[in-house]
Amino acid sequence: MPRLVVVSNRVAPIQEGEATAGGLAAGVLDALREKGGLWFGWSGTVTDSAELETERQVGPITLYTIDLARRDYDDFYRGFANGTLWPVLHYQIGLGRFEPSEFAGYRRVNETFARGLVELVQPDDLIWAHDYHLLCLAEALRARGVQNRIGLFLHTPFPAPGVFMTIPAHAELIRAMCAFDLLGFQTEIDRTAFLDYVLRVGGGTAGADGSVSVGGRVVRTGVYPIGVHVDETRAQAELPANRRTATRLRANLMEQLILSVDRLDYSKGLRQRFVAFERFLAEFPAHQGVTTFMQIAPPSRGDIETYQVIRRELEGEAGRINGRFAEVDWVPLRYLNKSFPRNVLMPLYATAQCCLVTPLRDGMNLVAKEYVSAQDPEDPGVLVLSEFAGAARELDAALLVNPYDEAGMAAAIDRALRMGIEERCERHASMLAVMRRNSLERWRDRFVADLGAG
Repeated sequence: MPRLVVVSNRVAPIQEGEATAGGLAAGVLDALREKGGLWFGWSGTVTDSAELETERQVGPITLYTIDLARRDYDDFYRGFANGTLWPVLHYQIGLGRFEPSEFAGYRRVNETFARGLVELVQPDDLIWAHDYHLLCLAEALRARGVQNRIGLFLHTPFPAPGVFMTIPAHAELIRAMCAFDLLGFQTEIDRTAFLDYVLRVGGGTAGADGSVSVGGRVVRTGVYPIGVHVDETRAQAELPANRRTATRLRANLMEQLILSVDRLDYSKGLRQRFVAFERFLAEFPAHQGVTTFMQIAPPSRGDIETYQVIRRELEGEAGRINGRFAEVDWVPLRYLNKSFPRNVLMPLYATAQCCLVTPLRDGMNLVAKEYVSAQDPEDPGVLVLSEFAGAARELDAALLVNPYDEAGMAAAIDRALRMGIEERCERHASMLAVMRRNSLERWRDRFVADLGAG
């Protein structure tokens, strides 16, 4: 059986016997525990050198991390990855920038990863790279003679060709991506956008089963919507110790709880969501005094100016909205700029009557899936979901909204809080059935099987 080699920007902290956060880390760990293998990535440490070190062995998994030099961190992580790729992949081209030196740094770090991997990879290993940080990894590995099967799963959206082409290095990036054997996307929309570029701009030709021939290589593409552990999420929500913690958090809240949980990021549509909530209070005043909106937004990339700006902006919006509507015994908007562990979040999901997941663009968004999983199927809450989240392709029984439509979002919140139990149960059951079919296990197993199939 081939060994699995996982490569990601960061290696998640792992303690044997402990549960791991959802998404990439949980799916990757399940695959590695089952097959054995290694996980390679950045340690999160910025130093004067970049030396490979063995972190530790956790059961059948070997963890390898590499430090980044300050220059590499600035060019690769703060620069091209998060200053250029992230905004463009999320259709925020006005926030993107391009510096040739940062793109050179991005390629340099991909080559550093490749140099470290060459010393570790065995001939039959399957190499599974993750996300937008590593678009050039396969090309760098091929240049060093690596012939292994190499796949990339893109957790973010992939934009339409005209948007992607706003990156001056777009042709080089696509050429590098075509050095992978398998490219995985969250939705058919993302895969179609990539294929449109390759076929219309990149000179490629279409093959069977979503493959393309370009530059002398055949590259397979596939759609692999990432999921969650449905039953495990519900179990965490129901665990008595976890419920006690959530009960304490809810002690001073009103009868109806609207919940949102997002990284502090401009792609999440937080400002638009705050404004829509303000409009909801103004246009549906019966909810005033009985509804609390709790926005949990852990800080993200705090050393990047764009993220500092959005934090200040949201703090100001929250203060303005509360100043307009709050009473002595009621604060409508609770804005928490901090992170909470899963044992706190899961029971909060379970007790919220409504969850707002309204990104301007998102690859998938697992908060939406975790909220549905955590809910009591006999008395579920209502998911209000952006039509621009990848999850909307599967969870079409949610109340789908356009995050740029403040009036529509306000009306959807009102509808969610007034929805009868029969409709709530029907919608919840429909979404739960989809998530059981497209589970985290299926995402992992399908990708690894397709990568190994050749």
